[in-house]
Amino acid sequence: MPNETSSQTSWLRSYYFGRGFFSVAWIALAVVLAGQPVLASLLLVIYPAWDAVANLFDARSNGGLKANSSQALNVAVSSITTVAVILAMIRDMHAVLAVFGVWAILSGLLQLYTGVRRWRAYGAQWVMILSGAQSTLAGGFMITRSLGTAAPSILDIVPYAGFGAFYFLLSAIWLSVAIRRQASARG
Repeated sequence: MPNETSSQTSWLRSYYFGRGFFSVAWIALAVVLAGQPVLASLLLVIYPAWDAVANLFDARSNGGLKANSSQALNVAVSSITTVAVILAMIRDMHAVLAVFGVWAILSGLLQLYTGVRRWRAYGAQWVMILSGAQSTLAGGFMITRSLGTAAPSILDIVPYAGFGAFYFLLSAIWLSVAIRRQASARG
């Protein structure tokens, strides 16, 4: 069992690094392409779609969707959000920002729950718990911003993605330290 837990912890570390690096790349593209509406719109659709795929991979690698109900729900929420973003783009960026705000709240709560559930098995989940809580607060901020008169853009979502990148990379580093400590303790 310790080898299985160690293997899953290593997988989770790689997963967190992958999520973090994706977010960094997304941010870079968002900043570069902010003035190009078609490409920026594509990025806005890709972000929740990627989250759905990533949660699906994570759940499947950790016992499946039935064993990970919060992630199964997150796959559904992120998939619905992907479609909702496409539909909101027909209206305007205020609607897109509102959709992102609702998604940030829901996915944040689900991430928080997943982090709490994983705490016993893997440790080092305090970062993901904090990330989930902050995502929820960021969602409220995005909704408030979407109700304003200033025209939002993809750059209004960049800080949210930036904090996500930070938390995923910090979690990966924290798990790396935990893996090294376990290896040192064994040998």
